[in-house]
Amino acid sequence: MAPRASWKGALTIGALTCPVALFAAVSTSERIALHLINRATGNRVHRRYVDSETGDEVGRDDLVKGYETKDGAFVLLDPEEVAAAVPDSDKTLAVSTFIRCGEIDDVYLDRPYYLAPAGPAAIQALALIRESLDRRKVAALARTVLFRRVRTLLIRACDGILIATTLNFDDEVRSSRDAFKDIPGHDLPREMHDLAAHIIETRKGHFDPSTFEDRYEEALAALVEAKRQGKKPASPSRPAEGRIISLMDALRESAGTARGATAARVPRGKTSGARGRSAHGRRRAS
Repeated sequence: MAPRASWKGALTIGALTCPVALFAAVSTSERIALHLINRATGNRVHRRYVDSETGDEVGRDDLVKGYETKDGAFVLLDPEEVAAAVPDSDKTLAVSTFIRCGEIDDVYLDRPYYLAPAGPAAIQALALIRESLDRRKVAALARTVLFRRVRTLLIRACDGILIATTLNFDDEVRSSRDAFKDIPGHDLPREMHDLAAHIIETRKGHFDPSTFEDRYEEALAALVEAKRQGKKPASPSRPAEGRIISLMDALRESAGTARGATAARVPRGKTSGARGRSAHGRRRAS
């Protein structure tokens, strides 16, 4: 079955306009879904809305959205008022500027979409845009109304296609200062840097998402199948408790050196890397 577009409209760059479609690049529809069941009857149960004060059931026609103020009161908003406040969509994905690919902080990246032509007339135009972005190592910032909200999207060339990723708003991104404010800096010894460098060099690989395993999903599927066949579910294996060792000993053991071995066994580079207090910078998109 052909995927269904999440959004269709026109991509505009100045006087250039071409029909495009956004297809969700990530989906959780294949995950195992569990439902709430009445144990006594085996039937599914349904959610009902109940008044928090009276305990009476509230019908859907009597439901209205409301905003709670600081003093505990509620400002009621009718569906028509909410709909009127939502910006109208002109189905236009308007590019405003081009930026270097590495300029966007990763924490601003939200949800990725594949940006594809929505008709034969757009194939050549999108190919030109894709190749131009790729050659100049830049990305495009565009804005549109997506799911009733004005969203900014980052459009990048990647492996011969275009990927448009919605960006988080600035007030949604938390500062890293709160997470790292109580963590002191350290002057790490040269041997630690050399051991860490050796471990990295000997374990280099390539990104292969097909090797990632969702152990929870696999365990849940095995449990469901065992119960369906009337078998006793297998007990999951528990990892052995690790012994507590020092950081230096852990590095030596990981690098394959014996306890107390000298650092001469580990190849040394011309430099040992950054020393002293490091800045907790965010990784940037490439």
